[in-house]
Amino acid sequence: MRDPADMTALARAIRAWGAELGFQQVGIAGIELGEDEAHLRDWLAKGQHGAMDYMARHGDKRSRPAELVPGTLRVLSARMDYGTGDDTAAWATLERGEDAYVARYALGRDYHKVMRNRLQKLADRIAGEIGPFGYRAFVDSAPVLERALARDAGLGWIGKHSCLINKSAGSWFFLGEIYTDLPLPVDVPASAHCGTCTRCLQVCPTQAIVAPYRVDARRCISYLTIELKEAIPEELRPLMGNRIFGCDDCQLACPWNKFAVRHDEPDFVARNGLERASLAELFAWEEEEFLRRTEGSAIRRTGHEGWLRNIAVALGNAPTTPAVLAALASRRDHPSALVREHVAWALARHEREK
Repeated sequence: MRDPADMTALARAIRAWGAELGFQQVGIAGIELGEDEAHLRDWLAKGQHGAMDYMARHGDKRSRPAELVPGTLRVLSARMDYGTGDDTAAWATLERGEDAYVARYALGRDYHKVMRNRLQKLADRIAGEIGPFGYRAFVDSAPVLERALARDAGLGWIGKHSCLINKSAGSWFFLGEIYTDLPLPVDVPASAHCGTCTRCLQVCPTQAIVAPYRVDARRCISYLTIELKEAIPEELRPLMGNRIFGCDDCQLACPWNKFAVRHDEPDFVARNGLERASLAELFAWEEEEFLRRTEGSAIRRTGHEGWLRNIAVALGNAPTTPAVLAALASRRDHPSALVREHVAWALARHEREK
């Protein structure tokens, strides 16, 4: 048995070490997630996970940390901010139909790598203090209910748009976890403060937030542009605007983000001019250039084919200009049937607008 006083002191030290490593907050949660498990089961039963079969494949391991990692008693939940204070600029990009909108989290280096590296350093620091201990670190890399755990660790509450919201920092942040066998004292779970606000539900371009705290992934632009590998449903394409990788509208509309602090983490600075690139410019990337420019980026997840599919839809929604039409025509005979179909849809949409 580890001495409770020692564990309390260690918990304080862990928070301090986390801050030294660049985390804005580290909290400690227990592993009881019964209500969240029921919510997850209902969401899966309604098919609202779409083609994300892995969500169902892991069963209850997602909501039972000790089944995923035997021996787990506590979860260290860490928050790293990536807000840039450019919400006005983000809205402006969304209004410029010929420019591409990439979700703010994906503009720089892949956060998974940044977070995992720092979580490992935190685990090493703990081991250096107390000796070997049981742990595993995760950054969206295993069946983990990260937002529920972060809530229980006091990092924020789950908003009506399903993102985590921190009262003093908004929602522009990443989460990572360390599952551990250390009997650390747990933090007080965060209380909810959405109140009667429904701005996120109202602003969602595809009405994917079908009810408070309920997102139907099959309608979500983040799902459509990243997770879905097939054709994007035609009825949703016009609603996607110029969003080619992910979507931030619900966070941009959230009043709590007026408290988000600008964070200039070098790894999260925009690469390849993605915060101001035109759709035609990005559509011209051949696969070799796509792979080179997206090295170390979350955008790699779409693959080149998915990248072109997404941009073709955005070009179909763009103003009818010579540059837009020329870009689409350049991919009319692309080897991929998926790309060709979306290009044909976009060209037909412009033809109808004439």
